[in-house]
Amino acid sequence: MSALGRVVRAGVGRRRVRTAVIILTTLMAVTASVLAAGLLVAAQAPFDRAFAQQRGAHLTAQFDGTKATASKLAATAHASGVAAAVGPFRTLSVRPRTASRSGMLPAGVDLPPLTVVGRADAAGRVDGLTFVAGTWATRPGQIVVAYDRVPVQPGERLTFPAAPGSPTLTVVGLARSVTGTADAWVTPAQAEALTAPGSPLTFEMLYRFRHADTDAQMAADRAAVTTAVPRGTMTGSHSYLAVKQQETANAMAFVPFLAAFGVLGLLLSVLVIGIVVSGAVGAATRRIGILKSLGFTPAQVVRAYVGQALIPAAVGCALGLALGNLLAVPVLGEVGTAFGGPAASIPVWIDAVVSTAALVLVAGSALVPASRAGRLRPVEAISVGRIPDAGRGHLARRLTGRLPLPRAVSLGLANPFVRQTRSATTAAAVAFGAATVTFGVGLALTLGAVQSGRMLDSAGSVVVETGGGQAPPGAQVVHAGGEPDAPKAELAEIATALRAQQGTRRFYGTAQAEVIASGITGATTVVAYQGDASWAAPQMVSGSWLDGPGQAVVTPRFLQAGGIRVGDTVTLTAQGRRTSVRIVGEAFFTQGEGMELLTRTSTLAVLGLDAKPGKYNVETRPGTALAHYLTSLNAALQPVGAVARANTANTANTSDVIVTMDALVGTLTLMLVAVAGLGVLNTVVLETRDRVHELGVFKALGMAPRQTVTMVLTSVAGIGLVAGAAGVPAGVALHRFVTPLMGNAVGMALPTSDVAVYHTPQLAVLALGGLVIAVTGALLPAGWAAKQDTATALRSE
Repeated sequence: MSALGRVVRAGVGRRRVRTAVIILTTLMAVTASVLAAGLLVAAQAPFDRAFAQQRGAHLTAQFDGTKATASKLAATAHASGVAAAVGPFRTLSVRPRTASRSGMLPAGVDLPPLTVVGRADAAGRVDGLTFVAGTWATRPGQIVVAYDRVPVQPGERLTFPAAPGSPTLTVVGLARSVTGTADAWVTPAQAEALTAPGSPLTFEMLYRFRHADTDAQMAADRAAVTTAVPRGTMTGSHSYLAVKQQETANAMAFVPFLAAFGVLGLLLSVLVIGIVVSGAVGAATRRIGILKSLGFTPAQVVRAYVGQALIPAAVGCALGLALGNLLAVPVLGEVGTAFGGPAASIPVWIDAVVSTAALVLVAGSALVPASRAGRLRPVEAISVGRIPDAGRGHLARRLTGRLPLPRAVSLGLANPFVRQTRSATTAAAVAFGAATVTFGVGLALTLGAVQSGRMLDSAGSVVVETGGGQAPPGAQVVHAGGEPDAPKAELAEIATALRAQQGTRRFYGTAQAEVIASGITGATTVVAYQGDASWAAPQMVSGSWLDGPGQAVVTPRFLQAGGIRVGDTVTLTAQGRRTSVRIVGEAFFTQGEGMELLTRTSTLAVLGLDAKPGKYNVETRPGTALAHYLTSLNAALQPVGAVARANTANTANTSDVIVTMDALVGTLTLMLVAVAGLGVLNTVVLETRDRVHELGVFKALGMAPRQTVTMVLTSVAGIGLVAGAAGVPAGVALHRFVTPLMGNAVGMALPTSDVAVYHTPQLAVLALGGLVIAVTGALLPAGWAAKQDTATALRSE
C-alpha cells in the first residue's frame, strides 16, 4: 500500500466519530433520494409499458346517438390533433344475474350493473385488449368480461333479465383494457339484441392524440372533438391521465415527502461533511505540516482528505441503496401486477445516478477544506498547531462575565464567539434538524387527520342496522343453508325508538345502490342520505353540502375522472330510468377509492331503486355511556328487528398506505435528526480538543467536572435556541408546500384543516427542538471534557 493509502486508512480508522457521521449522513440522504426518484419512475413504468403495448386510448368519450349519427361520430377521427380513433361502438348499461354457479356465488345472484360495449374484435389501432383467460366473443350468445370486474370465469353463464327475451350469455374470456374502456364486450349484433326498447342510444369513441402528455393538452384535444359534433352530443369522457393517476396513486403519494426528505438529507450531508472535513483539517494542522515536510505534495494532501470522506461515504451509499430498495418493496408491491406484469422495482439506473450524485456532492463538500489543507505551508502548519488565537472572544467573555450567572455558564455563552464560522455551521446543522422535526410532526398530524376523515359516516358513535344484512351495492343477499332473508325493520319504528332513547342527540339514515354515471366507466356506488347529515358530512374542499333534492357531492378524483367540475350535471342511469344531479360540492374521502357519489334518497326513488335506509348513524349526547346506551337501545329495537352497534368506521378501516407513510416519516425524521446531532457532536469534539489546554487551566483553577459539563452544554444551548427558532418556520413552510402535492398526486385536494395543523402551543414546543438537538449532541463530548486529566490537559498544545 502506498504512503497516501496508509494516510487515508489511518484517518478513516482513527477518527471513528467522523467516519460514523459521514456514513450515517450519506445513508440517510441516499435512502430518501432512492425512494423518491425510484418511486417516481417505477410506479409509472408498468402503466406506461402496458399503455404503449396495448395502444391505450388517451380519451374515452360517450356520445348521445340521438343527436349525431354513427357516421358523424366516426368523422371525429379527423378532428384536430387526433392521431388514431376507433368506433363508434354501441354501449349500454345492463345488470347481469348469475345463471350458473360462479366461484362462491350460486346461480340467481344479481351482480352490479355493467357497461357493455359492442365491439367486433379485441385488436385495433386504439385500445388493444389483452386476454387473461379464454378468447374473444365471435358470435351472439358470448360475452367477454373485464378482468377483476365481476367474479366469473370462462364457461360460466350470465343472464340479463331486463334485456329483451332475458338472454343468457356464456363467458368466453377475461380481458384487460389498460384504461378500463368497458366492463364487458359482446359482438355488435349482440349489443343490439341486449338493448331494451326505449333505452338511451349511446356510443363510445376511443381516441389517441398527437400531443396528450398534460391535462392542458388533453383539455384542448377533448375540446377539438367536442366542437366536431353538435352541442350536447358528448355526454361524458375520461382521460387516460385520470386512470393513470388512480392506478399509481398509492405509490405516487410517497414521492413529494420523500423528495423533501431527500433534498433535506443531501443539503445536510453537504453541510455536515463540510463541517467534519474542515474540523479534521483544523485539528490536524500540525500533522499536515509533518506530511508535507516528509514529501507529500499539495495534491496528495487534498486527495488524502477527500479520500477520508469518500470511503465512509461509499459505505453509506451502499447501505442507503440497500435500505431504499428494501423499503420500496411494500410500496411497489401491487404496482405492475395490476397490469398483468411483474411487480415493479426501482430501476438499476436510478441506483447508479443517486449514488454517483451523492459521492460527487461528498467529494465537492470535502474538496474546499481539503484544498485549504493543501495550501498550508509546512513551517507555518507545524508551528501553529491548534491553539486558538488568544484574542478571539475576549469581548464576548467580558460582556457575559458581567451577567449575574455562574462563571461556567457565562464562559459557555461566550464560547460560540471564539470560532464564529464553526458556530455558524453548527447552527445551520441544528436549524436543519429543527426544520426536519417540524416537517415530520406536521406530516404525522396531517396523515392522522386524513386517516380519521377518509371514511364516510365515521362521525357518529353508534350504527343501527335495519335488518336483512348489508349486501354489496347492487348485489342480492344469499343466506347459507337456504334461510329466508330477514325482513327489513320498519323505518318509522326505528326512528321513533331512536328519538325516545335517552342519550340520543341526532341521527340520519343512508342507503346504497349502484348506477351508471355519465362519463364514468363501470358502475358508480351512490350513497344516499335521509335526514340532516350535515354534522357528519365529509370535509368539504369547495362548494357546499347537500341541502335539497337533485344535488350531489363527489371528490376531486371523481370530477377529474369525469372531466367535470362543481356546478356541472351528471346523468345517472339504472333500471332503464335516467335522472340528472347537479354537483354542488367536492369533498375529501377515500372510501370506494374516492369514486362514490353522495346524494339524497330522493334520487334513488326517481331511479326506481330502493331508497329505504339500510342503516342509521347516531350521535349520542356528551357524557352518555356507550355500553349502557347500546344495551338499552338494542332492547328497544329488538321488537322491530334492528340492531345497534358501536361505529368502527375508522378503526376497522385503517389505511395500510398511511401506516407505511407514518413509519417512513418517523424513520427518516429520526435519521435526519441523528445526523444533525452527530454534526453537533463532531463540532463539540473538535472544539474541546482545540481548547484542551484552556480546559486544563480552568481545572487547575478549581473548575469541577460538573461545571465543565455545564460550560460545554451552555456553549451550544444558545446556538440551539436561535437555530431552533429559525428552523421551525422553515419546517412549517416546507409542510405547507409538500402536503398539497401529496394530495394532488392521488387526485385529491386536502381540506384546509388537514394542512393547517400547527398551533401556537405546538410551535412553542417545536422551537425547543433545536435546543434538544444541540444539547443531546454535546452530551458525550461534555462528559469526555469533564473526565480529562488536568495534568495531561496542561501538557497539550
